[in-house]
Amino acid sequence: MNTYGRLPAAMAYGKGCRLWDVNGKSYLDGLGGIAVNTLGHAHPKLVPALQDQVAKLIHTSNYYYTPNAEKLAARLTELSGMTNVFFCCTGLEANEAALKLARKYGHDKGIEKPQIVVYEKAFHGRSIATLSATGNPKVQAGFGPLVEGFIRVPMNDIEALKKATVGNPNVVAVFFETIQGEGGINPMRIDYLKQLRALCDERDWLMMVDEVQCGMGRTGKWFAHQWAGIVPDVMPLAKGLGSGVPIGAVVAGPKAAHIFQPGNHGTTFGGNPLAMRAGVETIRIMEEDGLLENAAKVGAHLKAALEQALAGNPGVKEVRGQGLMLGIELARPCGVLAERALAAGLLISVTADSVVRLVPPLILTEAEADEIVAILAPLIEAFLKE
Repeated sequence: MNTYGRLPAAMAYGKGCRLWDVNGKSYLDGLGGIAVNTLGHAHPKLVPALQDQVAKLIHTSNYYYTPNAEKLAARLTELSGMTNVFFCCTGLEANEAALKLARKYGHDKGIEKPQIVVYEKAFHGRSIATLSATGNPKVQAGFGPLVEGFIRVPMNDIEALKKATVGNPNVVAVFFETIQGEGGINPMRIDYLKQLRALCDERDWLMMVDEVQCGMGRTGKWFAHQWAGIVPDVMPLAKGLGSGVPIGAVVAGPKAAHIFQPGNHGTTFGGNPLAMRAGVETIRIMEEDGLLENAAKVGAHLKAALEQALAGNPGVKEVRGQGLMLGIELARPCGVLAERALAAGLLISVTADSVVRLVPPLILTEAEADEIVAILAPLIEAFLKE
């Protein structure tokens, strides 16, 4: 179906942070499959592990135990300070499960019409429920009526949230991305995250943090909210967790871990042996290769280099983000830059119309970061002169 505005390239193979198309042209990967290819392409430690798994078992079903699912759940709870995990296949599915958890949490407390606080510019997926939670009218257009039960507030304004929920006994949860991805790389402030955690505790709400794009080491910690020293009640994950193998997870703390009972929720492909092996190996390799430290170090280097290269240009509003999740906001829509960068041998995306998004593999080196800047900065400068 005609669902994607595709760029004129077909990729054939990759190695590290480089891809080659069917014509043999090479590209530096600044997009990482949209924050998915944590370990880059054809990682020498990941490939043999996945080949081994494919030769043994790809899928069985959730009628049976999958040893690597228990292993991966143990790692995720250990890294997050939470207690239980539900495995699915995508970020949308993980977010949908979180919304179901919040509603059942409300019903279990006797709330007939539970409401969930969500944010302006948020993006949580394209199913009818996650679309309703999303804060982008453009993405929602043509798919009404949307699901009710959401209260929308601006980011980083605790008073606005209090005002929007005052005297409302139906609120059950606050649902947000620590750094909004599709919304334009918009970070939540650390003080706001702490205020939010305190408010959720005070009002007995679930704190649900969508770490689908900003989690799995991308910011230099396992999960972006950890910079604020808080622990959520519910945390959807996906994208980078399987280094390209489709995988999603909902990690839950004590307040939410036992809301679902047998029959309440399920999935056909979630938790299958291939995806679980991909998750286990991804975390192992990230630890062995020091990729959290690398994301923080190379990300800081890339951000500083971009700021320096673009300094003094009035058309550049801000370079923002953390680790290897960066956005360059320009003063006008810049969708054409994705195709121009492609022509120049660099993969990027443009999100929220005017934000160039960089979410490269976490194996990116400082030399490769400099290469990104050397290609991208002149393209931005030339575009802004037009």
